[in-house]
Amino acid sequence: MFVFFSTCTVYLVLFGSTQAEENSCGLSSTWLETVSVTMDVSKSGFHRELVTTVHFGPGFPDGLEALLVHRLPSGIYIDQYQLASLKEDTGLQVLLGSEVDLEAPAHISDELIVLVYPAVDQGSLKATLPIHGRYHKPSLAGKRFELVLIELPKLILRTDTCTQLISFPPYKIVDAPCTVHNLSMCQWLEIQHLQEQDPGLDPSYIQLFCGVFLISLRTLLLF
Repeated sequence: MFVFFSTCTVYLVLFGSTQAEENSCGLSSTWLETVSVTMDVSKSGFHRELVTTVHFGPGFPDGLEALLVHRLPSGIYIDQYQLASLKEDTGLQVLLGSEVDLEAPAHISDELIVLVYPAVDQGSLKATLPIHGRYHKPSLAGKRFELVLIELPKLILRTDTCTQLISFPPYKIVDAPCTVHNLSMCQWLEIQHLQEQDPGLDPSYIQLFCGVFLISLRTLLLF
């Protein structure tokens, strides 16, 4: 069995409210319009890296914190032991929504929620998440490949000095762990980018060609 990942980049521009200037703890509608997100898949074979980059425009709020919420399909898993090593080596902060069975094939596995707490530095952030392809159930119909779609992560933001966010369209307030230690919940402002995306871009088309790997169902060779 071998794995092919596509390696293209998705560009998203996040559009804020078209009404009068609105602001929630320094997260203004005008500033939120400057935020851009890209996602790419790097490396080859079963073991890949999901790279997400966020750029922020001028007027960067003090104490900004970001959280990337990935919803990974059953055909992909995260190795919690690898994450522990990476945390020591690189400072990668990741919280898994459930325990991960490293040996289970895709057809008996569940999707996985992954919270990534990246460091924000000089108006941008970059998070590299190691991902791995699972074995798929053999096909009895001669199907050689299985498509596994990797959706774009949700971006949610807060400032460390703010205790009460104010919701304003198209953004909404959500509760999520304040830190990777999962000791308390905080309010975050969720960026509603897919709904406000350029109408000329079809999100399903982007997911199909820019967030996918193909798994062979016939051979046991690994590239």
